[in-house]
Amino acid sequence: MSSKDSSQNSFDARSTLKVGDKSYEIYRLDAVPGTEKLPYSLTVLAENLLRTEDGANITKEHIEAIANWDPKAEPSVEIQFTPARVIMQDFTGVPCIVDLATMREAVAALGGDPNKVNPLAPADLVIDHSVIADLFGREDAFERNVEIEYQRNGERYQFLRWGQGAFNDFKVVPPGTGIVHQVNIEYLASVVMNRDGVAYPDTCVGTDSHTTMENGLGVLGWGVGGIEAEAAMLGQPVSMLIPRVVGFKLTGERRPGVTATDVVLTVTEMLRKHGVVGKFVEFYGNGVAEVPLANRATLGNMSPEFGSTAAIFPIDEVTIEYLKMTGRSDEQVALVEAYAKEQGMWHDPQREPEYSEYIELDLADVVPSIAGPKRPQDRIALDDAKTAFRKDIHNYVEENLPAPETKLDEAVEESFPASDPAVLTFADNGGEPAHSAATGAEGRPTKPVKVSSPERGEFVIDHGAVVIAAITSCTNTSNPEVMLGAALLARNAVEKGLQSKPWVKTTLAPGSQVVTDYYEKAGLLPYLEKLGFYLVGYGCTTCIGNSGPLPDEISKAVNDNDLSVTAVLSGNRNFEGRINPDVKMNYLASPPLVIAYALAGTMDFDFEQDPLGTDAGGNPVFLKDIWPSQKDINDTIASAINTEMFTKNYADVFKGDDRWRNLPTPSGNTFEWDPNSTYVRKPPYFDGMPAEPEPVADIKGARVLALLGDSVTTDHISPAGSIKPGTPAAQYLDEHGVDRKDYNSYGSRRGNHEVMIRGTFANIRLRNQLLDDVSGGYTRDFTKGGEQAFIYDAAQNYAAQGIPLVVLGGKEYGSGSSRDWAAKGTRLLGVRAVIAESFERIHRSNLIGMGVIPLQFPEGESAASLRLDGTETYDITGIEALNDGTTPRTVHVKAAKEDGSAVEFDAVVRIDTPGEADYYRNGGILQYVLRNMLKS
Repeated sequence: MSSKDSSQNSFDARSTLKVGDKSYEIYRLDAVPGTEKLPYSLTVLAENLLRTEDGANITKEHIEAIANWDPKAEPSVEIQFTPARVIMQDFTGVPCIVDLATMREAVAALGGDPNKVNPLAPADLVIDHSVIADLFGREDAFERNVEIEYQRNGERYQFLRWGQGAFNDFKVVPPGTGIVHQVNIEYLASVVMNRDGVAYPDTCVGTDSHTTMENGLGVLGWGVGGIEAEAAMLGQPVSMLIPRVVGFKLTGERRPGVTATDVVLTVTEMLRKHGVVGKFVEFYGNGVAEVPLANRATLGNMSPEFGSTAAIFPIDEVTIEYLKMTGRSDEQVALVEAYAKEQGMWHDPQREPEYSEYIELDLADVVPSIAGPKRPQDRIALDDAKTAFRKDIHNYVEENLPAPETKLDEAVEESFPASDPAVLTFADNGGEPAHSAATGAEGRPTKPVKVSSPERGEFVIDHGAVVIAAITSCTNTSNPEVMLGAALLARNAVEKGLQSKPWVKTTLAPGSQVVTDYYEKAGLLPYLEKLGFYLVGYGCTTCIGNSGPLPDEISKAVNDNDLSVTAVLSGNRNFEGRINPDVKMNYLASPPLVIAYALAGTMDFDFEQDPLGTDAGGNPVFLKDIWPSQKDINDTIASAINTEMFTKNYADVFKGDDRWRNLPTPSGNTFEWDPNSTYVRKPPYFDGMPAEPEPVADIKGARVLALLGDSVTTDHISPAGSIKPGTPAAQYLDEHGVDRKDYNSYGSRRGNHEVMIRGTFANIRLRNQLLDDVSGGYTRDFTKGGEQAFIYDAAQNYAAQGIPLVVLGGKEYGSGSSRDWAAKGTRLLGVRAVIAESFERIHRSNLIGMGVIPLQFPEGESAASLRLDGTETYDITGIEALNDGTTPRTVHVKAAKEDGSAVEFDAVVRIDTPGEADYYRNGGILQYVLRNMLKS
């Protein structure tokens, strides 16, 4: 990929860079006129094209197009971006390695050499999504949770260890090390790569949407679906349009008491309103130098919540200092600085590139904030939190209320179609069935329930009780400022005699082992533990839905009384049904505020007015009395963190503990599938695949599997959380002798297509509008007269009769995590087309990558406006034009009603690039790659 032969070098850009006594080959950007005025992110793309120019996929014209980029133009030029490396977490990575293993067999079956199937770009997988906070609030929680993790996931871990041995350029970071994005910025990211003597920018795509955390380090990359990641590993470039770049100017300084989390929630809200889907965001201006690297990483991390492809900071002195502190070699640090300066990639606050759009934030305007109860962009100023909660709680507990109006974000591109801000009703968005409740004197619903706990004594919980307070997720849990801020707040609280409320499940899951090192050095761990925040694991935990069960007596009280309880987490995702099946309302907050809410015990709390408790003298203690000063935080950072912590923790990062090293691991270049495995199965994508693709066909006589509203996330389509007893996935596990306690999560079983197909559209909060007032994975089965059935069972009946399926959706279809199974499961259920008002970027391309055609309703139209109710039979004609090598702009849809009438419209084809058309013609991206391997 970086070899001398890979570039045609039309601009004579190949040159030498001397750093100390070393020489590196580089591709000089100043050989291409125009590149000097580009934003930082586009200079990285320009170098990428210059170095990989092959005269076919990447031509001289592509390089000129990026050099002559017009900031004001709408994206129209397609380029092929070749990432330097790929990063994966275990939930999304296991299916990638399963597919590579399956491809080896498919290549052999078609007469090719299976050893050809290897990552061509270095690939790292960090096991961080599997640990569940089963145990909490006790000394041995970490040790026991890791033990249970190995018991649950041994099969998957053996498979990954096989992969590490079988494939070249593939490495695995074992469980219990840290969160993938933190391991990436602290260790794996080089900022400038050196491969085969060629130096070039480190670029990296990942199978997790928060891969963008690396943007804080100046590394360009973003989350892609597992399907695209596999292709990138196999040397396929990522097809993209040269994007618009939004310049985000940072000025001013934060007020005391305002954290990086507050800044990121404010930026999320601003950019959501502005509209940045499909665009790059680039931070610039004098204020950039004042932003510590950890805060840059926090901002980069939340890029998927803004909707942008990337949110990047250029390389500067702050980057260099971070690389030194985290133990990168002197040689590497010198290369990064010399390369960035030589190539015009070093941040110069005086040089202001031209951007497509401009936004500015004075950091002094940011106030303490939280976001919720169900979307990361719904920011609430902390001062207003109690009022907002009292307004929102009505949506979750009272019956016969008019649906509240929530304005959707400004219309933009894929996620938000150009129209007036629409009204999003609670029912459309997967709301809960209502029930009656008493109303307290202050006009809020109240339903006090007495709970008796063997460990925690007797107490009363009500609507709004905080039952989970979790310091979790990649966004915040390795940012020393907020992590030490939380620990200092815990110390101050303990010294004032405050305690967490007995009904709160308190968990601490840092992003890397360095965090517990600096906690110990600062002497702060005992204070966190005194408030119940014991270490539960190094991993994603609560944010991905691995919050673990609530204590039985609390879970029973919540479910028996239909209480609307809450979770507060320092994460980036709070979608419905994601955090815990017992919890309806989820709020994002900084780590210090997570602790504050554990002390308060309820969302019905005003930190200005309501005391958290009383001190030894009987005086009320307020949040402001225990909030640490910025000086206290800075002094602790300076005294508690050193380079040695990083070098020690990453010295043997791929080696793992005794558990990892003692796993019995199969060998050989093809995997021996265990027919009894419920975790890792050979998928059917290549079964009976011919060497040449068959022509694509129009869709005739299709039925609607699901009619869905707005903001349907990949969580709704392919949940990662717990497997509900009685559902098709649970029935499958029952049949295979798996006990209910060992069901584990959907995320952990992604290597088994049988479980994942049965889990597709199985989120307990999904609202399929083919049915009245039913939540969960159900539909009407028209092979059985339209009776209610599980979506999986209905799909099997349709398949048996050869009936193709379609899904109808609203705005932002497929938003959220870039979950490849949302597309894989859709295809394996027999869905041939998804017709929606708009699509999220990654999910749209993933559907194409699985051979499903994404179609959009005509501008301003929807299923509702066209009076489609899902009972129709669909014919979609015009798809066959793709066989001629062209992509039609629209196809014709005819929806025949039972009374003989029909609705007809032209749907917009969302196959956006010639590369995507090739994938669709081949039945998917993996089939395309495999056929190309055979040809070569």
